[in-house]
Amino acid sequence: MNDESAKQAAEEYLATKLEEERQANEHKLNMETAFTRAPLVWKSVKDAIFSACTQWNAVTKEETLTCKETLLGDIRIWCAARAKQMTVEFNSKRLLITVKNSARLEHETDVVMRIQGYWTGTERDTRLIHSEQTVNIDLLILSELRVLTGMSRQRTA
Repeated sequence: MNDESAKQAAEEYLATKLEEERQANEHKLNMETAFTRAPLVWKSVKDAIFSACTQWNAVTKEETLTCKETLLGDIRIWCAARAKQMTVEFNSKRLLITVKNSARLEHETDVVMRIQGYWTGTERDTRLIHSEQTVNIDLLILSELRVLTGMSRQRTA
């Protein structure tokens, strides 16, 4: 083995080690961001739910949807016409928000979203992730409310 190949191997090792340290630090910073901002994310989800219910009831001109916060801090939405309910729960220790909808078909599972910290390029931020995809919370809430009230998940043309 010549000196040049040993030097190249050592440089590759060092580069790999530095990259692993960078990734570990990035993961640590992302987790810290997620835990720090999780209450703000939950508040924005709650606000979006209450806003959607208020808008829905304003359009129908009746209390089609009843939206309440429980003593545990979860959100419950009842549909007056169908005796079905939707529950949105926040698990601050696991950074999860779960949507349970009793109007869903039996084979459909609960929607479990993870609060994830990430680097935008200029600052740290948070987002909701479901099935490794970023969640549009307003669209998700609307589709769940449609199912709760007996409609299809998406509007037909």
